[in-house]
Amino acid sequence: MAYGAKGPGQRARDAYSKEPPTHGPSSPRQALPWVIAGIVVLALSLRAPIIAPTAVIGDIQADTGLTAAGAGLLTGLPVLLFALATPLATRTIRRFGPEATVILCLAGVLAGTVIRSIGPAAVVLAGTAIIGVSLTLGNIVVPVIIRRDVPWRKVSAVTGAYSATMNVGSMAVLLGTAPLAALVGWRWAIAAWTVVTAAGLAYWLIWGRPRFGPADGAAGAARVRETRPDPAAADGPGAAAATSRNRRIVALLILAFCGQSGAYYATTAWLPLLLADMRGLAPAASGATASLFQIAAIVGAFGVPLLAARTRTWVPVAVIGLFWVTLPIGLLLAPEAYVFWSIIGGIAQGGGFTAIFSIIPRVARSDSEAASASARVQAGGYLAATCTPPLAGWLNSATGGWSAPLLMVLGLTLAFNVGGLLAARQSERH
Repeated sequence: MAYGAKGPGQRARDAYSKEPPTHGPSSPRQALPWVIAGIVVLALSLRAPIIAPTAVIGDIQADTGLTAAGAGLLTGLPVLLFALATPLATRTIRRFGPEATVILCLAGVLAGTVIRSIGPAAVVLAGTAIIGVSLTLGNIVVPVIIRRDVPWRKVSAVTGAYSATMNVGSMAVLLGTAPLAALVGWRWAIAAWTVVTAAGLAYWLIWGRPRFGPADGAAGAARVRETRPDPAAADGPGAAAATSRNRRIVALLILAFCGQSGAYYATTAWLPLLLADMRGLAPAASGATASLFQIAAIVGAFGVPLLAARTRTWVPVAVIGLFWVTLPIGLLLAPEAYVFWSIIGGIAQGGGFTAIFSIIPRVARSDSEAASASARVQAGGYLAATCTPPLAGWLNSATGGWSAPLLMVLGLTLAFNVGGLLAARQSERH
């Protein structure tokens, strides 16, 4: 990208790449391992609390009397709150700062998990709601921390580690909860995972609390530090154009994440039953195959940063987009290769998340802008994620087959391609 002679905005961007942060340890090199460790321990608790009940859903229904619809809320309610509670998350970040927001997130997950494990159906759902609101805080704050503390050349790698860790945590919980429940009951089995959350909370209390600074409290509205010089402000006349460009990028990322989240949650919800119906697989076999869709995400999460380091920004998005559309097309045209399509789709869903949330820290010009962009993208995406699983189920019931749901997933993956590729191309001109 050629800018000609360096203007104030370009000099500001150059300065940012050389200046150490003003808010953390003595140098970025010393700080980065601690930042990555903090993001990883947080990520372990950002999906596992939603996954845990799915492994023992029958036990929960038998013990609490929850209906099928009520049991569906154990996973659907947190995802809905991801969309609805984003304004609360952005206000919390602005008022208290990223570190305090992480601590509130983990403390809320810890409290909600305990509450969910101790009472009747109403209490179980109340604990689930607390977990959903708390997880929203973590979802929104991670891109802010990455934007603020991670050198831009390592944004994709750290975002990939974050995405991969969420998948690893989910798989560990999915595989471990049922055997544990057979020994101690579903309540203790779910509550046992609070050990991971408590460890993350302890880490952030020790490492994050000194970074709260004097703005924590009454002056907290000014807490968010603008550590990256604002090139648009420095350029003066270019400010409006930069703001308009960023708004277009965020709108495109919303479209991409709607496709990503909608396809992911619809596939996660129905792939086991689809394989049982289309291929006659036993429940254990279909569940094991569907688990490949989850674990293969690790390949995508780490593959995107490796590819991004060697190519232009849009190339990883295009590769992941191709993988995404291959999943529904493959299941429609050659369902006998379901293992291969499940792995390809898993790589796509892990890589898609990383690709989308690597763009936000790159284009945001301040911590508050990163928080706002993250909130808007996730609100749209998780609202789509709330709607697509029941819509896929309705399409299956209405048509008596899986072609219509798979065509819906195909449409969602095409939305990821359009939004993601256009956003990536525009971010390259940023």
